[in-house]
This record gives sequence, C-alpha cells and structure tokens, in this order.
Amino acid sequence: MLTTLLFYGYATGVFSGRKLEQGTSDSIAFRYVAANTNPDHDTIADFRQRFLPQLAKFFVQILEIAHETGVLKLGSVSLDGIRVKANASKHSALSYEYASRLEKQLMAEIAELFKKAESADQAAIPDGMNIPEELARREERLKAIVEAKAEIDRRAKERHATEQEAYERKMTERSKKDKPKGSPPRPPEAGPAGKDQVNLTDGDSRIMPGGGGFEQAYNAQAAVDTASMLVVAGHVSQNTNDKKELEPAVDSIEALPGNLGSVDTLLADSGYFSETNVFLCEENEITPYIAPGREGHNQFPYGTIQRASTYP
Repeated sequence: MLTTLLFYGYATGVFSGRKLEQGTSDSIAFRYVAANTNPDHDTIADFRQRFLPQLAKFFVQILEIAHETGVLKLGSVSLDGIRVKANASKHSALSYEYASRLEKQLMAEIAELFKKAESADQAAIPDGMNIPEELARREERLKAIVEAKAEIDRRAKERHATEQEAYERKMTERSKKDKPKGSPPRPPEAGPAGKDQVNLTDGDSRIMPGGGGFEQAYNAQAAVDTASMLVVAGHVSQNTNDKKELEPAVDSIEALPGNLGSVDTLLADSGYFSETNVFLCEENEITPYIAPGREGHNQFPYGTIQRASTYP
C-alpha cells in the first residue's frame, strides 16, 4: 500500500510525506489508494528511505511496461536540469575565511572565561554570568566551526586532485607538440580558498544561481524521451555547472535495459556544451544537438530593419 501511495503521489506531483499523509484524509483518490488508512508522514518517510534501492527498480519496470505497450521507444532524449532548493538558508553558509576568524575569536573568549573562573575568588563575576554555561556554549560553537573547516578542507583536497589530474593531462598533451602555442597552463593551488563555504544546516547542498540571485540548492537532472515525455534517467548532484552533468546522464542512459532500445540523439542547451561532452556522445554513438552558445531574442537578418524615419 505504501509503495502504491508513493508512486501515485509521484505521478500526480505530490512528493512530501506530510502532503501524502494529508491526501489520505482529504482526497478520495489517495484514500482509495491507502485503503482508507492514514499512515503518518514519518512512516512514509522511513519507508521511502529504507527501501529506496528496491523502489528505484520499479521505475525501470515502469519504462519496460511502457515499452511493451508501445508508449516508449527510445531514440531521442532531451536533457535539462533545475535547481532544487535545499531545506537550508544560504545565510547558514560559513566561509573558510570567516570560520577561521570565528575560531580565533572563540578560542580567545574561552581563554578569557577560564581566567575569570580562576580569579573568581579574588574578583567579582559580572551579574547574570554563568561561566560553565558560557564555556559550554562557546565550546559547542567551536566544535561546529572546526567540523565545518574540516569539511571545507576535504572538499578542497578533492578539487585539487581533480584539477591536478587535468593539469597533468594538459601538460602531457602540450609536451607532445613541437611548438606549443600560448602560455602553459597554471598549476592548481592546493588548500581551501577563503571564499570556500559549507552550510551548517545542510552540508551536502551548495550555493547555486537561481531565482534571480543565489540560493542553497541541489542540481537535479532529468533525461526525457522526446516522443513519450517519460523520464528515462535522472540524478541529483552538487555541481553548479551543467557541463559536468552530461556524462552521468549518458552513463544512466547506457545502463538502461537493452530491450528498451537505444538512444541515438541527445538534445541539450548551451549549458552542456563542451568539446569533451561532444566527444563523449560520439563515443557512445549518440548524435549530440547541443547549442554552442546563446543568441539574443528577435534576431533579424542584416538589412531587414530600417530606421523609423524612413517609413512614411
């Protein structure tokens, strides 16, 4: 029943456990699916989390049923993404530079509180100050900051390893040329940058452009069959740039059961365009139709627009 409830909710655009729970009370369709029972949202969430690997297989079975009934015939897919807002505020993000300043400040405050505790017998403590509570509060904040800095350090090491690999590859290609053009690529810098951030509420999310500004979010991707409009592959990432999302999308498409057919065409906007992505599609025998750039609206051929003063 819970499986049916989840899939009916997904099919009708209801995803949150609380809204699914509410639907089993005030929606005839949901009450029918739930056999007139009212599962709690925590039960729904625990079920979804516990059986996610098993539930994922059902999505593939749905595609196979769609193929058997003639609804789905893989050939052309369209890839696009959307920013999904995290359950965290961007104001909860902490930069490495600011975290380092806070760390020094808190350590100085803790040292000062220890001094006041040692001299409590000789000097009066300000009214309302509870030194053990003040120490505990600052030590808790200090622990959170140290953990945040450690996470930023870990990410910086991963980024440096990736950039170092790309740098060495470029240098190898450059060394093979007799007279390489241009300046040699710069080696990547190790360690975190001052503006590198981590969110204290949701450490897996990232600050991404969206909604006319920036927000704490995830990058959700979907590959859709252009004929049936069925989603055939999808994933969620932490990358703010869509250029890195084409490869995992192609990997997901290639992992689909062979009886669904094969994808031979992929459509995507300019955010996915790169030489690497074009070659990747060709290696997988997929023809890429990826916009290489953006054009302004209302573009007219040269000479078709006259000055307003020339009209009668």
